[in-house]
Amino acid sequence: MIRIALGLEYDGSHFNGWQRQTTIPSIQATLESALSKVAAIPVATICAGRTDAGVHATAQVVHFDTTAVRPARAWILGTNTLLTPAIRVLWAREVPTSFNARRSATSRRYRYVIYNHPLRPSLMRNYVSWFYENLDVNSMVKASRYWLGEHDFSSFRSSECQSKSAIRNVESIQIVRVGEQVILEFVANAFLHHMVRNMVGVLLKIGTGRAQPEWASTVLENRDRRLAGVTAPSSGLYLVDVQYPKHYGLPEIEVGPWFLKKSEESVLV
Repeated sequence: MIRIALGLEYDGSHFNGWQRQTTIPSIQATLESALSKVAAIPVATICAGRTDAGVHATAQVVHFDTTAVRPARAWILGTNTLLTPAIRVLWAREVPTSFNARRSATSRRYRYVIYNHPLRPSLMRNYVSWFYENLDVNSMVKASRYWLGEHDFSSFRSSECQSKSAIRNVESIQIVRVGEQVILEFVANAFLHHMVRNMVGVLLKIGTGRAQPEWASTVLENRDRRLAGVTAPSSGLYLVDVQYPKHYGLPEIEVGPWFLKKSEESVLV
């Protein structure tokens, strides 16, 4: 038995989230079907972060165990040939059995992209979140500082969250405006179900002036989801990086999504 790690990117707008489901298309089931054909035996995967319906990824990491011996080229090109164009394997590596895509991860990074303009976008409607009121980024930055460090984030978890603990350590939050885009980046050891989207919902209310930055602290301290803001749409959210101990030797992928690179490279790295 050997363990293989894969790097993935996918367009989440075509799927009802990562997790395998009985009748609704999921990224996990689609990937496992393709991998099983390459391996000629059933394959079950574990991912770094189970993204929701409509959420995208530029650097998802998964692992699976198999007795099938294939070169990395087969796991990449062979699997991609069998996949829908909405999912792509970026790299493949044999890893020690101590590696676990979920438990070995030391941090995850998400980016949330808002098109802040009076008119709703057409071409990018599935890949950004649209917000028509002008957002005060400075107020949003001030509010986000209350969430840095280790806290109980119960106010930001969905009712469907299955995590036993709501304690998470948020390492950094960056919020910048680049033209008509407002880009929010969150790095933490792990995230609760809907945590990023619920945090963005609070920041949007503050960005419009309907609440003061200090409200972000009040929401956190209340530990009650009912007192927080709305859940922001899934279309603007991307899993863009997962970090692991260096000794696993996994490839470093340039942080995406690709359409931010030219306009964003001077403000986010």
